[in-house]
Amino acid sequence: MFASSSLPIASRRARWSACLLILALAQSPLVAQAQDTGSTAVRSDTVLPFPPPPFQGKIGLTYKDSAPVKPKLTIPSNFGLKDAPNVLIVLIDDCGYGQMGTFGGGIPTPTMDRIAKNGLRYTRFHTTALCSPTRAALLTGRNHHSVASGVIGEAGTGFPGYTGVIPASAATFAEVLREYGYMNAWFGKNHNVPDWETSMVGPFDRWSAGLGFDYFYGFVGGDTDQFHPALVENKKRIEAPETNEDGSPYHFTTDMADHAIRTIRASKAVAPQRPFFVYFATGATHAPHQVPQEWIDKFKGQFDDGWDVYREETLKRQIELGVVPPGTKLTKRPDSLPAWDSLPANERKVFARMMEVFAGFTAHTDHEVGRLVDAIEDMGELDNTLVIYMAGDNGSSAEGGLTGLLNEMTFFNAIPEPLDAKLAAIDSLGSDKHYNHFPAAWAHAMDTPFQWTKQIASHFGGTRNGMAISWPKRIKAHGEIRDQFHHVIDIAPTILEAVGVEFPDTFNGVAQKPIEGVSMIYTFDDADAKDRRTTQYFEMLGNQGIYHDGWMASAIRGVPWLSENEPGDLLDMPWELYKVDEDFSQANNVVKEHPEKLDEMVKLFFAEAAKYNVLPLDDRKTERLNVDNRPSLTQGRTRFTYPNLLRLPEGAAPDLKHKSHTITAKVTIPEPGAEGMLFTQGGRFAGYGLFVQDGRLVYHYNLAGVERFTIESDERIPTGDVTLKAVYVSDADKAFAGANVTLYANDKAIGKGRVEKSIPNRVTLDETMDIGFDTGTPVADGYDMPFRFTGKLSDVTIELN
Repeated sequence: MFASSSLPIASRRARWSACLLILALAQSPLVAQAQDTGSTAVRSDTVLPFPPPPFQGKIGLTYKDSAPVKPKLTIPSNFGLKDAPNVLIVLIDDCGYGQMGTFGGGIPTPTMDRIAKNGLRYTRFHTTALCSPTRAALLTGRNHHSVASGVIGEAGTGFPGYTGVIPASAATFAEVLREYGYMNAWFGKNHNVPDWETSMVGPFDRWSAGLGFDYFYGFVGGDTDQFHPALVENKKRIEAPETNEDGSPYHFTTDMADHAIRTIRASKAVAPQRPFFVYFATGATHAPHQVPQEWIDKFKGQFDDGWDVYREETLKRQIELGVVPPGTKLTKRPDSLPAWDSLPANERKVFARMMEVFAGFTAHTDHEVGRLVDAIEDMGELDNTLVIYMAGDNGSSAEGGLTGLLNEMTFFNAIPEPLDAKLAAIDSLGSDKHYNHFPAAWAHAMDTPFQWTKQIASHFGGTRNGMAISWPKRIKAHGEIRDQFHHVIDIAPTILEAVGVEFPDTFNGVAQKPIEGVSMIYTFDDADAKDRRTTQYFEMLGNQGIYHDGWMASAIRGVPWLSENEPGDLLDMPWELYKVDEDFSQANNVVKEHPEKLDEMVKLFFAEAAKYNVLPLDDRKTERLNVDNRPSLTQGRTRFTYPNLLRLPEGAAPDLKHKSHTITAKVTIPEPGAEGMLFTQGGRFAGYGLFVQDGRLVYHYNLAGVERFTIESDERIPTGDVTLKAVYVSDADKAFAGANVTLYANDKAIGKGRVEKSIPNRVTLDETMDIGFDTGTPVADGYDMPFRFTGKLSDVTIELN
């Protein structure tokens, strides 16, 4: 558990006994109340929603001798709030500290530059190291484990800090703003809806409306295809338009900006008394890295020198900009990541191209944010708009593995991709043909000058993100830097203090957890203000960290580019120690010089872990993705009958992975014949489907684009009322198991074949199971979307055998 593993066994046992005592004390209500970790809990005596006021008029026998009182508009001024600011939060996905030009990165980001020049840059701002946890912490003002979001919802377990269900005792700041008359709109990524609640039947408590928003336009899951997004408008799944509003080829980030601009313009036109809160959470720069070709072309040849040179040049720019202190050291590249110069020429060619695509993706995203900021300025609202531009919900993602990916689904299913396939695709990278991701070493470079990447909560490469804040009416400093230590839980109390309200004690009749964040407004006018956040724990996937008064203790459990951690002991971790108020980048491990400080810090970590629902520590990756760990709409059922034109996300659909099953479709085929999709799950990047084409029944299995297996009937299917069937007999109920597939028409076998290898973990991150048509992307080549079945489809039945 401790770095000093050479200590005598008796000493280590004594130290562990002390930790156990701390855990017991930390869980005591009296001690929990007394602990002060530097975060001032913001509490109030208010109850929201407001109880109806007593009637102040007069009630007579008729209206003639009565006096009415007209209800008041729900607007801030009617609650005594004068000049309440608009709020815009921009949250970029999977973005590292050294990625954006505003923080010294090699990709120009003029919109973020604009916000920084109009206000402040924060150089010691932190997130949780992963998507959903950061987003839950942002909205609630509580630590991610405190709101049951210790990991992404798809890996949730039955422990209090990890269920993925944000509790009713942790209302969001958006819910509070709505009670005071704000118009709240959310565009882009949600990823705070539990997997089993993502279907058309909900429940919708953790969809956007349940989290405080009047309007939502985006996607519910963890990522989405930028050209064919899994769009949801409020609670309805919809298909993306063919073009953007200006007629240009469709791209989701542009569509987000179009909708955001239209929404705030309409809101101000109809109800100018209502300030807006816009949460603009892009799917970029999370994989898939997809962007219009002209943006990729802007960066041609700019990354040919590789990731090692990029890191060196970025650090120089960072020092010049003042976003890292002079003398900051460049941390060592992990031994498991190759030196650029050691790579063969073909690999350097592919990897440089992947970075060009990523750079174009980043620049395009900042451009679309700029369109939104321009629109707010054109409306005359920018002066009184609090803009918070967060460059990342965690560090840059190393989930592309050591050699990058054409298809991110291969990472989640541990399926290797050959280099030859990447070379063949080099000119189409970034298009809708690929779900591509760059190599881990580029992610590490995007996190310059720090160690590690997304997932690694123990080190700043996973948790430190650049942030710019502007509010011209209130922040008089322009282009200044703030280096106070802060965390994403501090955003919510900052916004509420800016508005002039507090979190309630009770919301919707439920007593509320104390706010664990601290407002950052004290930093707006005073660059030298003393830090008000003096302690912050970090934990993700077993990676552990604790910050306290300028010290940081860090223990990494596993590297992020492996789908499963190597064997290890969560209670015997290789702890490191850094004096981060002097060592900005965590380059100098001083554990040997200060063993007593490490002992103190590790004990503090476990005290905080007990206080905030971090325990039990859990370092499992793939095992936690098992749907059996979470509630399921399909649990205990073996037969499912679905009507035509139904769409279901994977979390609400039967789990068919490496399981024997039968798919039966009752259809009527007219005399001229019919064609179209009967059943499909997934799409171009992984999935399977049963469809009619050229008069024959076809079963197609897409193994993440690496291999494909097609079974086609030997004869044409008959006309009239027909029962079509595919019987899938798995070789075993285990990962990657092959299967025999037999096709039937009216119980007559009409074709058979093999699926030699199957998807083990996850079919799709954003596409749906479709009945009678195919949405999103096609599961097989050779037909046009939506490939709606042209005969009559009564229903489709799936039976688990």
